[in-house]
Amino acid sequence: MNRLTVNIVIEREDDPAGYCSYCPTLPGCYSNGHTFEEAKANMQQAIIQHIRTLLANGDVIPMERDVIRFEELSFMLPT
Repeated sequence: MNRLTVNIVIEREDDPAGYCSYCPTLPGCYSNGHTFEEAKANMQQAIIQHIRTLLANGDVIPMERDVIRFEELSFMLPT
């Protein structure tokens, strides 16, 4: 069994309450959950299924790229 490490993004949603998650390395791979922990666990299962589908179709598993960077942006809004 091979180990794969990928970055995921988990965002809080207000309507309906819960969390959505996605994997930038695997376009189209999304999930959600009622709690942060549930969203993370569901995302892991979504990634596994996504990769199984890629392999079944003979596609290449994308490699993680170091392109994700979080920056804080502060600016004045026009009045």
